Amino acid sequence: MNKRQGDAETRRRGEKETRRKGKPAQLDSLFRRVSASPRPRVPLITLLTDFGTADYFVGAMKGVILSRNAAARIVDITHEIPAHDIQSGAFTLFAVYKDFPEGTIHICVVDPGVGSSRRPILVEAGDYYFVGPDNGIFSFVYERETDCRVFHLTRAEFFRKPVSNTFHGRDIFAPVAAAISKGVKPSELGEEITNYVRLNSISPARMGDGELEAAVIHIDRFGNCVTSIRREHLPDDFALSSARLLVNGQEITSHRNHFSESEDANDRLFTIWGSAGFLEIAASRASAAKILNAERGQKVKVKR
Repeated sequence: MNKRQGDAETRRRGEKETRRKGKPAQLDSLFRRVSASPRPRVPLITLLTDFGTADYFVGAMKGVILSRNAAARIVDITHEIPAHDIQSGAFTLFAVYKDFPEGTIHICVVDPGVGSSRRPILVEAGDYYFVGPDNGIFSFVYERETDCRVFHLTRAEFFRKPVSNTFHGRDIFAPVAAAISKGVKPSELGEEITNYVRLNSISPARMGDGELEAAVIHIDRFGNCVTSIRREHLPDDFALSSARLLVNGQEITSHRNHFSESEDANDRLFTIWGSAGFLEIAASRASAAKILNAERGQKVKVKR
């Protein structure tokens, strides 16, 4: 082998060795940029309905969403809202929607007025989207968020065809949610409105004698009575340990920080701050609602 051929062979061996020992600098830089790039956000859509799970309704909605955006992730919040119970749906949504990432699309279908003149709407509020009927189900979101925009869904080209008079969850709300998940702007789906339906405010009323008048807004499966009282409704110097709650003629004077804090038979009923941020009335291993013979809407008075 002559000297020129030997030098060329040496260079080739050296280049191969360099590639084996490490990546060229420009490739290292490229890999660093790729690994540092944020992963694309996968659309997240939740479902909250009164449909139950015995029928095809929930599956049909999921099918429509995935037919229009196969990359969407769908999360079931619950399908066990009592039938036609708009306020129960509103409370459950209020309690859970902020636990999801920003940009989540919440479909809420508790819709006794389906097929009537009630409007299908999209709400943009607090970095979330809400799709459902204009019947007050988003009332507690309106009350919490200060930057709500509400759109009447009128662009039929985004709907599933034909639109049934009995199943707007499948034919309007599901395809609209899929459209949002693919980047369609709310303003492209309908006209902004300001006269949307709201349920009565859940904020307690302050009485002239210093009392606070609230109400039971939800009763959970354990019989705990969730009141409309939040921490910000009480004065800074207010001590629940020395307060009295009057419900249906009965007085509650005990407050706990957790359910098993005391087993004193004299304080079977007690108040406790619940996970949704509301003051609840509970009972030791029993239903406070049954003991108090209380129902949703029951007045609750708070006295020092």
